[in-house]
Amino acid sequence: MHLSHLLLSILFLSTSVHAERMSWLENDRIKLGVDLDHGGAITFLASVKDGANVINNFDLGRQVQLSFYSGPVPFEANGQKPAEHWRHIGWNPIQTGDDFKNASRILTHENDRRQIHLTCVPLQWPLNNVPGECTFDSWLELDGAVVKARARLTNKRSDTVQYPARLQELPAVYANAAFHRVVSYMNEKPFTQDAVSTAPAPHGKHPWSFWTGTEGWAALLDEKDYGLGLVTPGRVHFTGGFAGKPGPNDTHGNSTGYLAGQGQEILDHNIVYDFGYELVLGNVQEIRARAAVHRSQAAPTWSFVNDRQGWHYQNARDSGWPVKDSLNVVLEQDDPQLISPMTFWQAADAPYLIIDAAFHTEQKQGTLMWQSFGQKGFSAENLLAFPLIADGEFHRHVIPLSSVASYRGGMLRLRIDPVGSAEPGAWMKVRSIRLAASGK
Repeated sequence: MHLSHLLLSILFLSTSVHAERMSWLENDRIKLGVDLDHGGAITFLASVKDGANVINNFDLGRQVQLSFYSGPVPFEANGQKPAEHWRHIGWNPIQTGDDFKNASRILTHENDRRQIHLTCVPLQWPLNNVPGECTFDSWLELDGAVVKARARLTNKRSDTVQYPARLQELPAVYANAAFHRVVSYMNEKPFTQDAVSTAPAPHGKHPWSFWTGTEGWAALLDEKDYGLGLVTPGRVHFTGGFAGKPGPNDTHGNSTGYLAGQGQEILDHNIVYDFGYELVLGNVQEIRARAAVHRSQAAPTWSFVNDRQGWHYQNARDSGWPVKDSLNVVLEQDDPQLISPMTFWQAADAPYLIIDAAFHTEQKQGTLMWQSFGQKGFSAENLLAFPLIADGEFHRHVIPLSSVASYRGGMLRLRIDPVGSAEPGAWMKVRSIRLAASGK
């Protein structure tokens, strides 16, 4: 749940989450439970050795659950306006229920003792019993001490506006007060057994901070390096922290640790959006080893056959969902930008960028920028202009990144500025973008 949800919840006494209907999976290592009275959110995860539930259930904004964000901001429905402290949240359906203690409704549930599949109608967190005009699906199975999860958002919104991308919780994970140490691998030598780090201290009043976890995991640990790990294959952007005081492993306690995988995503009115994650119950070495299973040896490649691959825009929009064979981007505003998801690669392994795209514009030059590891955003020193073939036909645009002295070391993401100024009727279609060892 969004960090503001926690800040508001600690002002009030909690009513415990009473799970009258649970669905269970168990093996020789762990036991998993989802609450069928609250959207099928994960409310129980324990080692079979001690049976101690590590998931926090202080209120309906905790658990391990799905939560998505889009516009408009503020979001209103059925004549309701959000309270002032929720105006910034916007459209925010969540799996468990809403701030008024209404529970989300299960539509389907299957459990064959190997996998749980369920579908729910989520509720808008800031409003009173307002369904989200969407459904959430979850598929859960066990593999040793690992919960393997797939999740899906299916939108059926009556509002068809394409709102700007928002940071998503992929997923939201809350653990009990015993697991107060927030750790991850946050440096430039992933999968080399380099030392892990504690999450950076938060700024301001919020208890959460952001970081790049280049091995694709983060964890909430106790003093013995044991706890709950979140593995996010293909994702390296995290938020999390600890709020309150370290204490006992009490599932209904107010103090809590929080983690979320982060992705900046456009959620169209009719999108079908899928992602995967894993929960690992174990020590830090076991959590880290599980993340290494998902390590990719190849440089990042994005092929836009049927989705955006995590890319989003500033000062631009595309033709919407569904995506078919390419992204069709309108370039009629000043300084339109295509921005990649957060990832990680070494510049030495990928000295070239190859863009398979068609451009229709009077402007003959585009700009490429990159964010280096340790930088907070894009900077003018990490910039390379490249010529556009702008005849409206598909061409391979090969960009020699290594020709710029600052393209060295670890890299996090790309930004493509195809044109510099507004031009009526300008567009691009992009089939793929890939980093490569050669320009061939």
